[in-house]
Amino acid sequence: LRWERPTGHRGAAAAAAPGAASSTGSTGSTGSTGPTGTAGTTPGITSHTGTTGSAPGATSPTSEDLRSRLARWTIAEAEMLGITGRAALSSHGRALLERHPDEPPTSGSDTASAHAARLLAPLLPEPLDHVLLQADLTAVAPGPLERPLAETLGVLADVESKGGATVYRFTPESVRRALDAGRTADDVHTFLAAHSRTPVPQPLSYLVDDVARKHGRLRIGAASAYLRCDDDTLLAEILADRRSAGLRLRRLAPTVLAAQAPPDTLLEGLRAMGYAPAAESAEGDVLISRPEAQRTPPRTPPVPIPEGPPLPDATLLGAAVRAIRAGDLAATAPHKTVAASGAGSGPEAGPHGSGTGSGADSGVGSGAGSRSGARSGGGSGGGSGGGSGGGGDRLPRTTSADTLATMQAAALTGSNVWIGYVNANGAATQRVIAPVRVEGGFVTAYDHTSDEVRTYPLHRITGAAELAEDAT
Repeated sequence: LRWERPTGHRGAAAAAAPGAASSTGSTGSTGSTGPTGTAGTTPGITSHTGTTGSAPGATSPTSEDLRSRLARWTIAEAEMLGITGRAALSSHGRALLERHPDEPPTSGSDTASAHAARLLAPLLPEPLDHVLLQADLTAVAPGPLERPLAETLGVLADVESKGGATVYRFTPESVRRALDAGRTADDVHTFLAAHSRTPVPQPLSYLVDDVARKHGRLRIGAASAYLRCDDDTLLAEILADRRSAGLRLRRLAPTVLAAQAPPDTLLEGLRAMGYAPAAESAEGDVLISRPEAQRTPPRTPPVPIPEGPPLPDATLLGAAVRAIRAGDLAATAPHKTVAASGAGSGPEAGPHGSGTGSGADSGVGSGAGSRSGARSGGGSGGGSGGGSGGGGDRLPRTTSADTLATMQAAALTGSNVWIGYVNANGAATQRVIAPVRVEGGFVTAYDHTSDEVRTYPLHRITGAAELAEDAT
């Protein structure tokens, strides 16, 4: 194989490779291989550029290196095209070397290509110009078909199987495809009779006639607008008018014309011709168009802003009254005395006073609204008093055992209890509750202050005292 030949270009080597054919791009320009169809300098430039880029430093590739790369590329393409087989040159490939690429073919003599074709012809099957039609709506091609026959049969039938013989099947869809391509029923019958070595089966003839009879009975087209009128004479007058040429009208029925112009353009065009058409909707109703009056939108009056906070309703007032009454009850109700302990304790305090005592036996009471004498106090010298009255805003304070006993007793008797309670935020309040159940370290009771049933942890209750009987 010849893979390199000298040219007039400086430092260029042209490759006589089969794949380096000239090509025309999308812009109409000729490829780099040149317009003559002979191989140009593209493979040489590509090889030279790749070798130069891979060489270290300023090393220049040798001609032997470029020649070996180009030879491998040419041999690979020859193998792909069938010129060689298992790296051996074929007889028809050897015939291609009888003429040098620079020598033009001599008129009246066989060229190298013709000689190679004659050598290759016995190795290829001869294309057939006929098929075998069968009664099961199939056609068998016993070998490769001529290109025009294969193309036409590929439209008229579907390929069912391939192999040594190709089997085509005729279906209503395939026959309709041939009719859509522009063939008529007579064309199909003539084609089948001319290219079949067997008589055309009757089922195939019936199939072609049935599909042809139904084909085209329904027509589908595109139209931008239509024009209808009960007077076909008026429509004929519009069609004959030269001014309607721009509307591209055509008659679909005696009373219907189709137009390629949009409905608005058709309406204005007919009005310009002196007619008075009316537009209609898709349902056939006449469209009424009237100019819209430009009016200022109505203004919404502003929402009045009430002066001050909103008035409370009956529910809120009732809850406030209950809370006030419960607070008054907790602050003013007299409480039962709490047992005192200690060697030097004095008498127990009154409901609105506190007392202090000194010595073992005496105590003096003082405070707003106190009764005569102190009722509770803290002793000094011998002990301190364990009870404390609940006057003013002071919280009752009892031991945990006394608080639990008071709650259990109130739950049994159903009486009210005055307690001091510290919530999760550390705020201390006084409450009047009616215990219902005491268990598990919790007290479930009706709270008169909040007017609801609540559950209180015992460890948050500072103390408890039963209310006097006259307060309950």
